[in-house]
Formats: sequence, C-alpha cells, structure tokens
Amino acid sequence: MQRLYDFLRRHPTGVDSFWAVVLVGLSALWVGTEADGTSHAAVSAVVVLLVSLTVVLRRRAPEKMLLAVAVLGVVQLLADVPSNPSDFAMLALIYTVSARGGPRWAVQLGLIGGLAAAPLAQLRWPTPEAGFAGQIFLTVVLAVPFALAWVLGDSVRTRRAYFAQLEERASRLEKEREAQAKVAVAAERARIARELHDVVAHNVSVMVVQADGAAYVLDTAPEQARQALETISGTGRQALAEMRRLLGVLRTGDVKESGEYVPQPDVRQIEDLVEQVRSAGLTVDFKVEGTPRSLPSGVELTAYRIVQEALTNSRKHGGPDVGASVRLVYFDDGLGLLVEDDGRGAGHELYVDGGADGRGHGLIGMRERVGMVGGTLDAGPRPGGGFRISALLPLKPAH
Repeated sequence: MQRLYDFLRRHPTGVDSFWAVVLVGLSALWVGTEADGTSHAAVSAVVVLLVSLTVVLRRRAPEKMLLAVAVLGVVQLLADVPSNPSDFAMLALIYTVSARGGPRWAVQLGLIGGLAAAPLAQLRWPTPEAGFAGQIFLTVVLAVPFALAWVLGDSVRTRRAYFAQLEERASRLEKEREAQAKVAVAAERARIARELHDVVAHNVSVMVVQADGAAYVLDTAPEQARQALETISGTGRQALAEMRRLLGVLRTGDVKESGEYVPQPDVRQIEDLVEQVRSAGLTVDFKVEGTPRSLPSGVELTAYRIVQEALTNSRKHGGPDVGASVRLVYFDDGLGLLVEDDGRGAGHELYVDGGADGRGHGLIGMRERVGMVGGTLDAGPRPGGGFRISALLPLKPAH
C-alpha cells in the first residue's frame, strides 16, 4: 500500500488523467441520455470533454485551467448545457488554486466563481416544482460544495505554510546551534591557549634563567648552582601541575589533579609569584594599596595572569640588569594593576600588532582577558625608559 501511495505521489499528472477519464466517461453517459438533438448533443459533448480535460493540467497550470473552466462555464450557460458530472472539474480547480496560494486574483476568482455557479445554474435551469423557497434552499445546498472546496484548499495551504515555517525554523535553529557550538569551541580553545601560554612562557623562562645561572657558577659556587637546580625542579613541577589541570579540563571538564582540586591562581598568590621571580634573579618591588578583599574568580585569575605575563616580558626584553615594580590597588569598584620595569622595553610592533613573526601573543592575551571581565588595559614604553602595563579590572562582570 505504501509503495502504491509513493507511486501516485510521484506521478500526479497520471492520477489527474485517470480522474479526467472517469469524468469523460460519466459525462458521455449523461450526454447519451440527457442531451436532445444531434447538434445540441455535439455541443454538449465538446463542452463536457473540454471541462473534464482541464483536470489533467490543474497542477501544472492551475490559474490557466481555472480561467479555462470559467470560460467553459459561461459557454455552458449560453449553449444550454445543464449541470453534469464534468462540472466536478470546477470543484477540483477551485481547490487546487486555493491550496497552491497563487495570485490573489486567481484565489478570489475561484471563490467568487464557485459561489456564483449555483445561483446562475438555478436561474438558467430553474426547478419550478420546488417552489421559490425550495429553489433558494437548493441553490444554497449546491453552493456549499464550492465553498467547501475553497475552504479546504485554503486550509491545506495554511497547513503547508505552517509546516514549511516549522521546518525552516528548525533548520535555522540547527544552524544557530552549530554556529554557537563553533564559537564556544573557538572561545574555549583561545582560553586554553592563553592558559598554556601563561604557564609555559613564565615557568620555562624561569627555568632557562636558572639553568644559565647554574651553568655559570657550577664550578665556582656549587651551592648556588644547587639552589638554582632546586628552583628549576620546583618550577617544572609547578608547570606540570598546571598543565595537568588544563588537560583535565579538556578531558573531563573537572579541574582535578591526583583526585584533588587544583585551585586557580588568584591575587593572594601574586606575592608567591613575585618571590619566585626574585629567586630567578629579577629585582621586583611589590606593594599593595587599599584593603585586600575577596574578588570575583575571573578578576583574580586575570590579575594573576597579567602580572605573570608582565614579569615574564620584563625578563625577556628588559636586559640583564632590569628591575621591576608591581602595584596592586584596591578601589571600591575595582582592582588596579601597575607593572613597570626600567629595562630596554619591547619593540613597538610587539605590543601593538603582535609581531609579524608570531611574537607578542602574551600582550594580545592580556587584552583578551581584560576585555572578558570588562576592564581596560594600557601597555607601552615608559617616558624614561622601560615598559609599563596598567590595567583596571571592575568588580561587576561585563555584559
């Protein structure tokens, strides 16, 4: 049964041709029994044949077939061809035009023509024995099928449009979900890249500085070399712990390390970070102004990473005798950061464009982090030499 249904749906013209043949057959019987006279029978046969054949092309050219059946209806009235089985084609054309939702004039013509067909037929071929009231009732009864055909077609058109809208909406929502998923993946990749950059750049630079110092004093000051190697070992373990935390987020979404939660760096750990940098040979002056208090986790992590990246850049670009200062200022509505050094500073292209060689991504990451919490950042050379990074991080999240 399903195969037959699918076959019929694939061949709509064939189905319409079948019904046209049925109408022609029924109309031929009517002509043979009802038509009077040879000439009148011939005219009736031509009219009912043409009316029946409009059903064949009702799907391919519904508006043209509607006009054709309307013209043939007028010919019926003028040629005195009474209502017959072929007139069911008018119902089919009215339904088709209404269901297709074609030009407005065609839809209106189908409705008006259908409602006018019954009264015109009663005026042309009245039924005297029914009386006036009976003729009125018969006219209404005959007009109902035409009205129902138009209403049914309009209902089908509305339902099709509704389902098409639902499909289009579902398709649009699916595309939006895919786009949002891609944006979320890109944002997460960018976040992980920033975290890895901060972890690797800072800790590896400390390890390189300590390794160079240990190699320099290995023969003359073994104790200092041993301390440098211990610093390298501790820094490496810290870097591994933070990288395991990030990889754990990628694998399971849990921030765990050996079954225990590894906390995100915060403002309180900036002092430990400064001590670590001092032990690596960089002179750092650290001060806190205002009353320390708990801050949103995003603000605390951003502050830590900014100081970490700024001190890393001071070691990279400041020269051998660079000194740095770190200021944390607690305001009523935010946290201020100021990191300065008196070294050589970085090239203009590093803090503006990121560098054509791929360097300078740390400062780009800083701006991204600050932007995510709704803050502002200013980075550039100091008037008296060196480099300065200042940031203001608001306590309210960005909208």
